Amino acid sequence: MAAADDMKHVTDYLDYLAEDTSIPRNIRKGASDAKARLLDTKEPMDIRATSAIVILEDLANDPNIPLQGRTIIWQAISQLETMSRQS
Repeated sequence: MAAADDMKHVTDYLDYLAEDTSIPRNIRKGASDAKARLLDTKEPMDIRATSAIVILEDLANDPNIPLQGRTIIWQAISQLETMSRQS
């Protein structure tokens, strides 16, 4: 899978989290922050991916997140880990 496709999948996951009203507000804001960090082209891709992973890991450990939100976060983290290794 191409890096552009991976990036598209991750940003789609983060957009879904940011727009889903069943997800708590702090998780939606964190997803938006992770997406902004990921799309900031001032840094190399591996740094951006790792920064987004750190944000998402904090969100995944939040006790208030619904199960479907946690699953989406894990999927995004998995894609980001692949992206950071390919850079």
